[in-house]
Amino acid sequence: MVGVLLTLANFIGRDEMPYINKPRPYKKEYEQQVERGEHPNRMERQRARRSYDKKGIDRKGKDIAHVKALSKGGNNNDGTRLESPSKNRSFRRTSSGAVK
Repeated sequence: MVGVLLTLANFIGRDEMPYINKPRPYKKEYEQQVERGEHPNRMERQRARRSYDKKGIDRKGKDIAHVKALSKGGNNNDGTRLESPSKNRSFRRTSSGAVK
C-alpha cells in the first residue's frame, strides 16, 4: 500500500502525500476557502439542502441544482430544483473550457 501511495505521490509531482502521519489542517483549509471567495457559495448550497430537508423532500441520490448557477451570480431566491448528479455536474463546454 505504501508503494502505491509513493507512486501516486510521484505521479502528482509531490515528494509526499498530504496528511500522512500528520493531522489535516481544517482551519487552514477554511481560511483558504474564505480567501478564494468560495465560502458564501458553500453556505448558499447548504441552505438550499436544509430547506429541502425541512420541507421533507427526499433528495436521496439527487443534487439540488440552482436555476441560475451560483458561479454566474445566482442564489437560492432564483430557484432550485432536484436533478440527477450527472445532469447537474456536466455542462457543455467551449474549446477553452468555459460553459456554453
